[in-house]
Amino acid sequence: MYDVLIIGAGPGGIFSAYQLTKRRPDLKIGVIEAGHTLEKRRCPIDGKNIKTCIGCPSCSIMNGFGGAGAFSDGKYNITNDFGGTLYEYIGREKALELMYYVDEINVSHGGEGTQMYSTAGTALKKKCMVNGLQLLEASVRHLGTDINYVVLQNLYAELKDRAEFHFDTRVTDLVRTEAGYEAHALSGGEKMVFEAEQCIVSAGRSGSKWLEKVCRDLNLKTLSNRVDIGVRVELPAVIFSEITDELYEGKIVYKTKKFEDRVRTFCMNPRGIVVNENTGGIITVNGHSFEDESRKTDNTNFALLVSKHFSEPFKDSNGYGESIARLSNMLGGGVIVQRFGDLERGRRSTEARIRESMVQPTLKATPGDLSLVLPKRILDGIIEMIYALDKIAPGTAGGDTLLYGVEVKFYNMEVELDENLETAHKGLYMIGDGSGVTHSLSHASASGVYVADRIAETYKI
Repeated sequence: MYDVLIIGAGPGGIFSAYQLTKRRPDLKIGVIEAGHTLEKRRCPIDGKNIKTCIGCPSCSIMNGFGGAGAFSDGKYNITNDFGGTLYEYIGREKALELMYYVDEINVSHGGEGTQMYSTAGTALKKKCMVNGLQLLEASVRHLGTDINYVVLQNLYAELKDRAEFHFDTRVTDLVRTEAGYEAHALSGGEKMVFEAEQCIVSAGRSGSKWLEKVCRDLNLKTLSNRVDIGVRVELPAVIFSEITDELYEGKIVYKTKKFEDRVRTFCMNPRGIVVNENTGGIITVNGHSFEDESRKTDNTNFALLVSKHFSEPFKDSNGYGESIARLSNMLGGGVIVQRFGDLERGRRSTEARIRESMVQPTLKATPGDLSLVLPKRILDGIIEMIYALDKIAPGTAGGDTLLYGVEVKFYNMEVELDENLETAHKGLYMIGDGSGVTHSLSHASASGVYVADRIAETYKI
């Protein structure tokens, strides 16, 4: 029996536990996580010997302490312009205040010396505008995959004696009771029941299907959310150096002339690497970067994504994204890579063409033809965006620029919440990317702090 039970040890869950144990050390806090402890998280996919998912009981990329962001490049974007709609619930000023608070915690737990970048006063904004592009405003703390791991280690070291963690424990059902809530779970084949007066659900994107079930069981209202589909671009770091040296990551948006779709850059990794990502057995692509100079490469990578939001009669945005990703896996056995020049010429890339390219890939992927995978409307938008970026970063549209596909960002349906991020059931809160409200490390972490503060202030003495 706990005072507060937290389901999920991603950014939202971690910062909920951190703030609760700080504000109310008298409360008994339990944290249930389907994945492993941080040090046991190891994905067998190496892109060489093992290229596809082997069906681990718990996916170490998506689950475990730190959540899906544990092995990201550790970028905390402090802004209301993107990364979620937390500000719609708690206000713009409060959302920014909490994101800066999260940054202070990260810096004090191993992030010292990492750099904070900002778009404030940059001349690049005008350069983008005159070329039909929009540079979104943000301050960005880049921890890097390596320092992000250290920060998580330090946070766990501080929390493990203040809250009870249950790893490799998968919640199957969440039940409302007269006393609060029961989480029915499985751990190593053993059935377990956890009870709490109040419950914070921070299931993350990987828990989307489970959360749909919870919402049905508890009759919680939801709205369908979007899915982002696109490619990861890899090119010589020098081409984007004017942007990355000043901003580290430029969040740039373009509205296509043909369909007026919005295409955006996402997850920019200066001198980083392209990596595989496993989402429920579907292999997609992502990118990492490091603070350690010895681990940096000669390439920069970033995603180009097009958002799709379905309503009637088809509502399954995530299912649409999954079907496209599965097609890529079927044709390429995993991730497909193609030279931009080959895509323009309507031909597939081959091992020989990739080998002779001026841009050497940092991920071993299958040379192929992305036009056989991505819908024409999405691909046309990506090509338009590449030519638009070429105007502010000449060389982007070079024939040897590499495109990896597909990159898909899945979002949970949006749960109906009040200004406290509380559901229609008193004492049940939804935070992080699982709520559909946040889509980033900083927003998810801030939502965890916010709910912890609400509980700390209202919990009976």
